[in-house]
Amino acid sequence: KDSVFTFLMKQPEYARKLYLALHPEDTDVTEADCKLVTLEHILTTGIYNDVGLQVRDMLILLVEAQSKFSLNIVLRMLLYLAATYKEYVEEQKLDLYGSKPVSIPRPELYMVYTGAPRQLPEILRLSDMYNGSGGAEIEIKVLKNTSAGNIVDQYIRFCEISDEQRKQYGYTMKAVEETLRICCEDNILMPFLASRQKEVQDIMVTLFNQERVTEIHEYNLMKEARQQGWQEGWQEGRQEGLEKVSVRWSSH
Repeated sequence: KDSVFTFLMKQPEYARKLYLALHPEDTDVTEADCKLVTLEHILTTGIYNDVGLQVRDMLILLVEAQSKFSLNIVLRMLLYLAATYKEYVEEQKLDLYGSKPVSIPRPELYMVYTGAPRQLPEILRLSDMYNGSGGAEIEIKVLKNTSAGNIVDQYIRFCEISDEQRKQYGYTMKAVEETLRICCEDNILMPFLASRQKEVQDIMVTLFNQERVTEIHEYNLMKEARQQGWQEGWQEGRQEGLEKVSVRWSSH
């Protein structure tokens, strides 16, 4: 589902809508003002993220879509931010070793949470990951469904519908088709889904296949672990029995 999010936000129109969902007061922003700076599989580090957006020269916006909560997202996003700033410094040819201070866009970090309803803090902090007071700080705002109807809420609703249909129809094309049908009827992520339906469908089928393969793999790992535990238990019991028999024979 985060692949759908990344694919959606690569479109200039929806990148602007994402920014406006977070900054509705900036109505003058244009598509040209919103430049994608998403990290694309950097070979040296392997770091890549969901969405990176530079708005004019004032703001670096990083957004991650998560269906499972983990505080580790704070540290991961710190690394994404560092890599994004590195690219910005190189692109702008900023002299970090000169005496004159350089100017960089201020950062804003967000997590779009699409998992099952649960109580999450509104802000995640780096300081929650280490002991003691003081130290560097970084904050991530958590975005959940607010029924506001903006692009973030629509994406979260799309994920909820996808989960509901997968539970009903399993990892099938029927689940994909029903997800897209319901979204179109409810005007969710339209007209994007109408114009890119085949591409989104292909992404969802690929993701379903990956999830199914992962589930099968995890099932077999658990099965092997259970068998291993049974065999070790049987061998330990057998060895204990043999030792008891040996003791009895030696006592006679």
